[in-house]
Amino acid sequence: MLGVDSAAFRQDVYSIVAAIPRGKVMSYGQIAELIGRPQNARLVGNVLRGATTELALPCHRVVNSQGRTAPHWPAQQEILAAEGVAFKSSGLVDMRKCRWNYEEWADE
Repeated sequence: MLGVDSAAFRQDVYSIVAAIPRGKVMSYGQIAELIGRPQNARLVGNVLRGATTELALPCHRVVNSQGRTAPHWPAQQEILAAEGVAFKSSGLVDMRKCRWNYEEWADE
């Protein structure tokens, strides 16, 4: 992770993901922007891929910017749907309805 304090980055990702409420999602890029590293969206994915189950993070609430779920995790869509996340007929998360605005929550 050139130019990135990996421990701080990882902790920032974990903190944001832990705060995503049921029925809402965030994109990898949205999380990277919040951390101040907009060019590191893929790194967010790598951090989440390496997260242990003991952290109990709702990683299933993170999708790509188009609303696509992880390609090798078919249960992700089922978990999100059970939480009330809306999907378009294309199978993508309806990001207009379900994207969580962390900045508004943090300002409260």
